[in-house]
Formats: sequence, structure tokens, C-alpha cells
Amino acid sequence: MDKIDQKILAIVQKDGRISITDLAKAVGLSISPCHRRLAELERGGVIRDYRATIDAEKVGFGFEALVFVTMKQEDRETLLSFEAGLVDIPNVLQAERLFGDPDYLLRIATADLQSFQNLQDERLTVLPGVQRFTSTLVMKRIVINRALPIQNKTSRTTIAHALAPEL
Repeated sequence: MDKIDQKILAIVQKDGRISITDLAKAVGLSISPCHRRLAELERGGVIRDYRATIDAEKVGFGFEALVFVTMKQEDRETLLSFEAGLVDIPNVLQAERLFGDPDYLLRIATADLQSFQNLQDERLTVLPGVQRFTSTLVMKRIVINRALPIQNKTSRTTIAHALAPEL
């Protein structure tokens, strides 16, 4: 991965709908080599997908909570069952397994407080192995879906490793 690949990544992170013509122009390549590089980044899994960012409030999901989950059981089967259960709950926008306590951090969006309470009572509390939930309500979103600082911090070794075939 070189500086041109890094520039391609920086641009498509900010504008996933950019035409290949405009992308090629922005990185100083002709269309064909730019398209090959972009395709290689996709094949190598560096670019995982493309999607639209939707205003949650405008589609009825203006209430957001961060939920910390502490598990009472941490055996492999319980953790995998808990994680599989999270995948089946569409309101869970993000789920992270953490080192230390708590064990998980969930980002959840619902229409309002009552919807969040119903979700917690009916879907979250029945997940296996849970000891405790601690919820924090989001007052204001400051940084949303920030692009990775590809051109500032990415090392050649890290990117090369990402593009290398798995052993």
C-alpha cells in the first residue's frame, strides 16, 4: 500500500458515492489503474462495504443509550450465546466486547425512553449470562462516524498486513 492507496481510502471514506472518474482525478491516476487499486482494496477486505449515513432522529430513532453489560458467567458458550442474541436485536447499533469490567458496551437506538425500557425488559434481560446492565443516555452526539485518519497515522506495515492473504 502506498500513498495513492491511502489517498483513495481517505476519499472513499468521506464520499463512498464518488465516481471512479472523479476519484481517479483526485488521486492523479487514469481511470483504469484507479479502478484496479480500488478493486484490490475491496478484495483485500480493507474496504468492507459502502453505506449511507441516515439521520436517526428523522426516521424515528432519536433516543440513544450506551449500555454497559456485566456478565455473571463468562464461559465460552455463554458469551457466544449472548453475542448471537445481540446480533438478532436490530436496535443494537454497535456492540463491543471489552477487557475488564464491564464486559460489553452496547450502543442502542430507539424512538424514545419507553421504547428503550421495553427493549431492555423484553429483549436484553433475557439474554444469557447477564448480571447487570448500566445505561447512560446520550445527551448530544459530538463526533459521528468519523473517518479513520488514513493519511495521518496508517503505517505501511499495518496496511500491507491488511492486504496480505490469510495463512
